Amino acid sequence: MKLKPLDIIIIIILIIIALGSSAIPFINSNKNYNNKYVEIELKGKLYKRLPLDNNINEKIVVESDLGKNIVEISNGKVRIIDSDCPDKICIQDGAISTPGSMLVCLPHKLVVQIKGENEEADELSF
Repeated sequence: MKLKPLDIIIIIILIIIALGSSAIPFINSNKNYNNKYVEIELKGKLYKRLPLDNNINEKIVVESDLGKNIVEISNGKVRIIDSDCPDKICIQDGAISTPGSMLVCLPHKLVVQIKGENEEADELSF
């Protein structure tokens, strides 16, 4: 099968789109944040908010009628270290440390998210 000129153009456009979309996670990775903090939400409501820095080492037990999770905050990273959910995907996700990252335990309706306040205003702020 021989490729036609239009086929080659379409392939090139698809490659450019794929490369461009794979660069999106790196665009926000170089931003600096004044204050980073962890928000733990249970059933869509704020359960706990804690500052995230290298000095905090804490284990938070989150219990509800749906189950129990243990969230560990240490060395500027957050991870779920134990859960009694059936699949334990939330444990396998590992640690997160950048604003915008999140851990989710769907059976327990638990969301752990890192948020931050930007040092400088960007072009999207206005």
